[in-house]
Formats: sequence, structure tokens, C-alpha cells
Amino acid sequence: MTDSNLVLTFDIGTQSTRALLVKSDGTFKDTVQIKYEEPYFSKAPNQAEQHPDFYFENLCKAGKEITGRNSDCLKNIIAVTITTIRDSTLCLDKDMKPLRDIILWLDKREATFRGFDPIRTAAFKLVGMYDTGEMQFKASVCNWIAEHEPDIWEKTDKFVMLPAYLNYKLTGKLIDSVANIIGHVPFDSKKGCWMKEGSLTRCVYDIPKEKLCELCKPGETVGYITEDACKKSGIPKGLPLIATGSDKGCETLGLSVIHKGKAALSFGTTATIQITSDEYIEPQQFMPAYPAIISGKFNPEIQIFSGYWMLSWFIREFGHEERYIAEYQDCSPEDILNGHLKDVPPGCDSLILQPYWTPGITIPNAKGSVIGWSYIHSKYHLYRAIIEGVGFGLYEAMQNIEKRSKVPITELYIGGGGSQSDEISQITADMFGLPVKRIQTHEACGLGSSIVAFVAMGTFKTYDEALESMVYVKDIFYPDKKTHEIYENIYNTIYKKIYRRLNPIFNKMKKMT
Repeated sequence: MTDSNLVLTFDIGTQSTRALLVKSDGTFKDTVQIKYEEPYFSKAPNQAEQHPDFYFENLCKAGKEITGRNSDCLKNIIAVTITTIRDSTLCLDKDMKPLRDIILWLDKREATFRGFDPIRTAAFKLVGMYDTGEMQFKASVCNWIAEHEPDIWEKTDKFVMLPAYLNYKLTGKLIDSVANIIGHVPFDSKKGCWMKEGSLTRCVYDIPKEKLCELCKPGETVGYITEDACKKSGIPKGLPLIATGSDKGCETLGLSVIHKGKAALSFGTTATIQITSDEYIEPQQFMPAYPAIISGKFNPEIQIFSGYWMLSWFIREFGHEERYIAEYQDCSPEDILNGHLKDVPPGCDSLILQPYWTPGITIPNAKGSVIGWSYIHSKYHLYRAIIEGVGFGLYEAMQNIEKRSKVPITELYIGGGGSQSDEISQITADMFGLPVKRIQTHEACGLGSSIVAFVAMGTFKTYDEALESMVYVKDIFYPDKKTHEIYENIYNTIYKKIYRRLNPIFNKMKKMT
């Protein structure tokens, strides 16, 4: 192996596909981004779908562009990896042809819940899991398809997630990494395998075993790029496709968060906090810890589902002026809005937002809320309140993870689109009262995916060795003590009490809708 070795990584996201030629020093020889004109479409309210070959076609487009621009060094590519969005599923027939469009993780359709059998009903109620089980059953796409599209479900030979299908398109092997199986399927996260028939919680999404695909571990070779895939994508024939994991898991690895005391904050469409643990630790009641990219380790994670999507919503609904100015100044609307964050004090003059815009496992009836409105508030107060609301939610999640893991978090590493903002990074440091570290690239997800291949192919002997060579801290944001005290007071006296006080109202609203 030499320093000229490259890994070709594809990062398949909600908004775009990226192709990255990654060097063993953690820099990029080249990058290509294909932005989607239509990230998803809705055939009915609450639905989010995409054409079955949409992501493969964009992968091929990005692959042809990046290999075409770098034809002189294709011989230096030692492996290919893919990391994708989670919980996005396809139905395949016996010939591995899609039977319907992909249903994305954004989808909010619900299956009809008719209850569990008496034994499971009693067991779920005994541990306080019945409402969560009901919510998960309704949210499980397999249940909706079986109910509303029984002919398609009958014809479904394999029910798979997006990365398995992309693996098949590139290698002819329908195999998925255990670090990709995050969603509404009968997967045992602790053991890293499909649940056994008759397992207590399998009834929530009881997909027949024969409809589930083969699994492998991260770092193993899925297969090799076929001649057909080479012609379509430009990826050299015969290259090994190395199994990695989901976008968030790869991002955590790319941020170098693989040891105790570190946490990865992801400021993406879904905002998350994730740690890496040697032990299986459920971050919340009824919430599994996901298999980490490093085999034998786990990623306890808590999500703020809407997360930084709320900023996109804000810009769409209230940022018309900023969008116009951004086009004129050749920058993003976020750049302009972030410049106004300093005009609003910490706590937003008592405007507090709780970002539960989507129910969660432990908060099945939750809705978002904004309290404290007065005549002094502007749209910039609301913009900062969104950022602080997500921050409070992640801070609460961090405390929960610390309590359940019994390990204090002392270092924060940030990734995702929101992490590119100095203002947001500083607000995060002030809210958490901890140093916030930003690495050399915002492409932490693709970087993490490529690290798996460099280790698998022998460029590095261990992940620690790989991280030492490929990841370094570029910026550190230190907390201001007085500002942190302001946030601590708001968090303890107001934020933590909002959900409990409003939950009876949320329950009534749920019945109304």
C-alpha cells in the first residue's frame, strides 16, 4: 500500500449524492455533488417516496463525473464504499426487480393498529411499552404495504433497505451490513442478526424470515464491481465493494468518536447525539443501541427527528428576504440569518422552542411547541429559538446517555450542515458547557465510510491508526461560563418542564386529529 492509494466513497443523502475520492491522509483528491431537483414526492399526505433506481442513477452520474475527471489515477483506487440514509425501504421480486417506489425515512403514513395478541399485550403493558409498540406498528412500512398493497406484499421476495439494493446493483450480491439495519424491521441490534421467530417484539414488524436479506459485518467485502455496473457508473470493474454502515454511524467514525468520553453531534435533517460504546447500552427505554461501524462496538443514539430541517422550513416560510439577498450576494440564506444570531441574546428574550415536531419512542404523543411570545420578538428570535431548541433537546439527550452509560461526556465533535456555522458551533459550546470540536472537513460521513475501506484493505492496521492519520481537529469553540449559566437556568426551570405540562393537551390534540 502507498500514500497514493484512494478509496472511492459514495454518500447517498436525502438532498444529494456525493462521490468522494479520499486519500489516506484524510484529504480529498476530488469531490462531486449531485443535488436532487426533487428529493421526494408525495402521492398522498404524509407520504415520501422516490423512484426505485433514482439513487443508483445519481450514484452512476456522480461516479462517471468523478472517474472521468480522474482517469489518470483510477489504478490507485483500492476499494469502493457506500453510506446511505437510513430506514428507506424497497420491495423486490424474485428477479430482484423493484415492485414499487422506495418509501423514505421521511414518510409518515400509518398502518391500522388492531392490537397484539393477549400474551404480548399483557407483557407490553407490564413494562409500559404498549403505547410505544402501537406507535412503532403504525409507523412500520411493511405493515402498511401488507394492509394497503397486499398483492405487492405477496409478490415481495425480499424487503430490503436502500444500501442492500445499491450493493446488488453494483456487485450482483444482495447483502447488507449489520450497521445499516436501522429502521422498522425485526433486527436484534444487540446480537447483530435478525430476530428469532417468536421473539417478543417481532410482532411489531413481523416480516417473514425468507423476505429478509443476507447480512455481513462492516469491513467485509460485499462483492466486486460488475462489468455492467462499470459501464453505467464509470467505477473500474473488479474493485471490491467494502461494507460500511449508515450515514450517522459513518459520521461518528469520521469525527473520531470511538472512545469513552466523546460524543458526536450531527446537525443534519435529523439532529442526533451518538456515542461509541464497548457495551450494549440502550440510550432510552425501548430504544436499541445500533451496531457500530467498528464490529463489536455499539452506537447509542438519541434523535431530534426534525432537527435542522426546521431551519429549512423557517427559510421557506419566513426567509423570502434572505433568499433574495443571498442570491444577489452569492451566498446561502443561512449565512445571512446566522449573521443575525448575535443580535438576539441567549434565551431569545424568553422565547423557548421544544423541537418535538415528530413523536418519538418515549414521547409518542408529542408535538412541537413555542412559548413566551411577546411584541418584542422578531423572526430572528424564532430562528435562534429553533437552534437553541434543538440544542436543549440534544443536551437533554446527552444527560440521558450519560446517566444510562455511567460515563461522563467531556468532548463534543460536530458534523452535518449546521456545523459549518461558527455562530451555531459557539452557541452549542455555550449551551453544553463543553469544548466543541470541528474537524478538517464537513464531509465526516464520507470520510468515515472511506476509513473502513482503508482499514479493511490493510492501509492501516487499526481504526485508531487510521484516525490518527486521517482526522484532525481544525477548530475548537470554548464555552462562555456566564452564557452557559443562563442556558442552564432556562433548561432546568423552563425547558425540562414543558413536555410534562403540555402532555395532557397533546393527548387531547391526538384524539382530535
